[in-house]
Amino acid sequence: MTTPIEQRYATNPAQIPGMTTQELRDAYLIPEVFDPGEIRLTYTHHDRIVLGGATPAGGVLELGGYAEIRSDYFLEHRELGIVNVGGAGTVTADGEVYELVNGACLYLGRGIRDVSFAGDTAQFYLFSAPAHTAYPAALVSPGEGTVRELGDQETSNRRTLNQYIHENGIRSCQIVMGVTQLHPGSMWNTMPAHTHDRRTECYLYFDVPEDARVIHLLGEREETRHLVVADRQAIISPSWSLHSGVGTAAYSFVWAMAGENQTFDDMDAAPVTELR
Repeated sequence: MTTPIEQRYATNPAQIPGMTTQELRDAYLIPEVFDPGEIRLTYTHHDRIVLGGATPAGGVLELGGYAEIRSDYFLEHRELGIVNVGGAGTVTADGEVYELVNGACLYLGRGIRDVSFAGDTAQFYLFSAPAHTAYPAALVSPGEGTVRELGDQETSNRRTLNQYIHENGIRSCQIVMGVTQLHPGSMWNTMPAHTHDRRTECYLYFDVPEDARVIHLLGEREETRHLVVADRQAIISPSWSLHSGVGTAAYSFVWAMAGENQTFDDMDAAPVTELR
C-alpha cells in the first residue's frame, strides 16, 4: 500500500523562538517512518527532499509516481538512497534484484522506472533528491564504504562513521549518505555541533533501546531548542540549523544530505561555549 506524501513546508530561524514543543515536532520530527505493509513518505521543501520508509512485511511494495512530485514514476527526475535498518530484504530495480542485509546501502539513479521492495522483516529507509542526470545503481555492504573512526571515549562520542554515497564513493547528483554507530558508553553523535549552510541534512535514529531516547539539538547557536526522539524516528535539519544529539544509551543513525555540494567536511562548527 502507498499513502500520499506528507508535505512539510520550509521554515526559517525567526520562527523558532515562538514555536511550542508540538510545533517544533510538527515541523522537524517524522515520528512514524515505518508502517507494516506501507510506503510512507514526507516531502520537505528544504532542498525538495523526500524521505521515508518502505516496510514490506512479507509482501511486495511498489514505488510508483506521486502527484506531489508531478512524476509518472518516482525516479523520473529524482535519485534515491536506501539503507536497510531491518532484517534482510530485496530491492528490485528495472528487473535487477539487489539483496540488502541490515546496514546495507543501495543507490538508484534517475530514470529507473520500476522499483519494488520485499522482505519479511526488512525496513528500508528512503532518501531522495532531485537529479539532473543519471548515475548507475550501486550496492555497498555494511562496513565496506569509507570508514572513519571519530571521537573519544573520554568525551562520550566515540563512533564509527560509514560513508556510502559521497564524492569518493558511490556517485550521485547531490545525495550524500551514510551510517554512524556509537560505541558502547558513548552518547553524543556530534560535539561540537555544526551546520551545513549549503545543505539540508536528515537523520534517522535507530537501534535506540525501547526505554531510551535521543535529545536532538536544533536551531541557531544563539537560540537552540531540542526534540526528544525515539527509535526509528527521523529529523529534518534545515541548512541554517545546527544539529547534534545525545542519547540515554548508545544508538545508530542514518545521515543523509542534499544541496549545494557533496563535500562532506563543508560544515561550520558551533562550539559548545557559543550555544545558548
